[in-house]
Amino acid sequence: MRRAAPLSLLALAAVLFGGAASARGEEATATFAGGCFWCMQPAFDNVAGVSSTTVGYTGGHTKDPSYDEVGSGTTGHAESIEVVYDPKKVSYSDLLKVFWRNVDATDAGGQFCDRGDQYRSAIFCHDEEQKRLAEESKRDAAKALRVPGPIVTQIVPATQFYRAEDYHQGYYRKNPIRYRFYRRGCGRDQRLEEVWGEAPAH
Repeated sequence: MRRAAPLSLLALAAVLFGGAASARGEEATATFAGGCFWCMQPAFDNVAGVSSTTVGYTGGHTKDPSYDEVGSGTTGHAESIEVVYDPKKVSYSDLLKVFWRNVDATDAGGQFCDRGDQYRSAIFCHDEEQKRLAEESKRDAAKALRVPGPIVTQIVPATQFYRAEDYHQGYYRKNPIRYRFYRRGCGRDQRLEEVWGEAPAH
């Protein structure tokens, strides 16, 4: 009796943590990290075809971490966003374009004013197709850079995603004044314009 071929790490991640496409085949999941997750959520909420976004923590070794634990830099997790979308309305490649325009892909020490590995930029791939498209988009992003490279954004297999505390969900809607003050004070849009030649819509 022939043994089945072993699953690749990305294929196993798709089975365990929800692949790019759901069991119904109607929706898919993408997971990204781009520094402060408050700032990543409006970028994807405004994309037609995205049905929901959830901010949380992934890529680490601590089970069900809290915001304070992740912020301490000891859990290995990154502040991240999980995007559920309809592939018939928006492609994964289009989501990758949104992702790149909202991160400083050349920053290995965090993102903008937030420093530390918990604020790293990363693409967490749910299957081999997402990995292929992510690598392809990375090459395109490198050509579009307006500042010296290299691109240091990680492209890694998706692991368990932990939903962040309720007060972090949709923070930009709940606390618009504080959010705008933070975003402006962090210099996010100014740096993004330097990196890509234009500020992102948010």
